[in-house]
Amino acid sequence: MDEETRKVLEELKKAFAEFKTANDERIAQVEARGHADPLLAERVDKLNEEISGLQDQVEDATATAVEASKLVQRGGLGGTGDAALEDARKFYSMVTGIAIEDVQPDLQAYQAYRKAFVGYLRKGQKGYQNALEVGSDPGGGYYVTPDTSGEIVNLMYETSPMRAICSVQAIGTDALEGINRLTQAASGGWVSETAARTATTEPTIGGWRIPVHEQYAYPETTQKMLDDSNFDIEGWLTAEIAEILIFTENAAFLTGTGVGQPRGLLTYGHGVPSSTTWNVIERIPSGAAGAFLTTGSPGTSGDALITTVYSLKAPYVQGAQWLMNRTTEAEARKLKDGQGNYMWQMDFQNFNAMTLLGFPIVRAEDMPAIAANSLSVAFGNFARAYKIVDRTGIRVLRDPFTNKPYVGFYTTKRVGGDVINFEAVKLIRFATAAS
Repeated sequence: MDEETRKVLEELKKAFAEFKTANDERIAQVEARGHADPLLAERVDKLNEEISGLQDQVEDATATAVEASKLVQRGGLGGTGDAALEDARKFYSMVTGIAIEDVQPDLQAYQAYRKAFVGYLRKGQKGYQNALEVGSDPGGGYYVTPDTSGEIVNLMYETSPMRAICSVQAIGTDALEGINRLTQAASGGWVSETAARTATTEPTIGGWRIPVHEQYAYPETTQKMLDDSNFDIEGWLTAEIAEILIFTENAAFLTGTGVGQPRGLLTYGHGVPSSTTWNVIERIPSGAAGAFLTTGSPGTSGDALITTVYSLKAPYVQGAQWLMNRTTEAEARKLKDGQGNYMWQMDFQNFNAMTLLGFPIVRAEDMPAIAANSLSVAFGNFARAYKIVDRTGIRVLRDPFTNKPYVGFYTTKRVGGDVINFEAVKLIRFATAAS
């Protein structure tokens, strides 16, 4: 940990201590007279906001250190030998649809394509047509080389909360299919040596299918920039594509309709999954419209959080996490349990590890803010609950005509997503009833 990060963590620790003192006083006033002094409430909110800002600084510093480490590691890979051959295998598998272990790559042709692809991005097809043939797409455009497309995917992982916590699988087809065991097979029981054996009940099986959908990015730059030999066209394109695609897919993984886009986690109806109705997600009411419960003792205002934790079946508790946006987390930071302990905690020895009732918090700014009937908090084992599917391959079509004098790069990627285990996640609805 560098000195600057250590300093911010000390400020964060101090701010949290001040926040708890002020919030304790606010809670005492509410218990004594039904409301808190407005100036005190304002101070609590300001300290809460300061904590969120300091959290962001620590997260940014940590992310910068991680990226620097990755750059050092990547620096020694080079573009020859085993690394180049592996990239060539990935490339030919992506273009042909043949399993990577069955591919017989033409390394020389692949290396020629790599050079031609950069030339294509800068100048267009002229002079590169033959070398580009191996990576051309019948639908238009050319496949991005594995090193660049891999870096795009890495950037998406690093900045996407859903990709960080959900199961992600790459496929070479248009959909991924699987099954869920909705009930267990019944045991035959104990019998004597000569007693009759009756048939056991078969487990109930539920199938799922996740198709991939096309998303696109269309970054633009000028031809003058492209003509500059010092302009890192691949690095620029990688960052631009990743930023745009993450923006569109993050929202879809939570609220997507499933029609031409992934199906969102928050779009399913309320219910307890069973062998007859399995595609529903249980919702726990917060106890108040658009808020955590505010009546009764402030020590019970976070009861919905406790109920949510204990409503999750034991097999999914290991690895369970909270998912919410920063404003919802700020509200949860004010809550205490019945013994007067704050539910939100931070491990100051472990950088920026935030927990709520002992479970990690993941921020997702596409989660809805608290409002009447909002589904602003999710809790569960997201790796078991939600599957993200990536169709192998990213394609780019250079477009110097549509918006002169700019050159656009129409980039497409195919991705799908859906809930595959409805028991592994719970939602909190900010209302007096679950549905």
